[in-house]
Amino acid sequence: MDLPETTNSVDTQDEHEDERVRSGPLWRHALWAALVTAAGVTLGWLGALFRIGPEEYGLPPAAPGALWPYLLAWAVIGLGLSAILRFVAAKVPVYSPSEVLLGSIMIGTRLSLGWRPEPLEVTGLAAAALLLVTVWCAVALRGAAVVRRSEDASGVA
Repeated sequence: MDLPETTNSVDTQDEHEDERVRSGPLWRHALWAALVTAAGVTLGWLGALFRIGPEEYGLPPAAPGALWPYLLAWAVIGLGLSAILRFVAAKVPVYSPSEVLLGSIMIGTRLSLGWRPEPLEVTGLAAAALLLVTVWCAVALRGAAVVRRSEDASGVA
């Protein structure tokens, strides 16, 4: 039994729209960094306001105490992470840099507000987010190097 052939009217370029080199002026990179960082901090803060289920389960809601130092810390951490991601994304295609940055900042902010850790523990959370971003960028750089080598090899042959 043969399956009917379907024509895909969607261009194949649209499938990889999120994986492209993001070149452009510095102001656009700075605006992206600021907006994604602000969105991550805001979503983390909103997530800390709500609890699903009884108090015995899951993470507690936002702990009492100072709110602004944690929000400011994650804003600064997010801007640093976004600078790394955007620098690499301006050179080689990086898959979903916004989602990686948004998730890292949101989780870090949520954990910090629900737990109110000491500065050393916030540094550990920031180091984990930095490790994620570094590995994400290393994979993108490695993939670009492999593609470049295969194109050079096919051009020589």
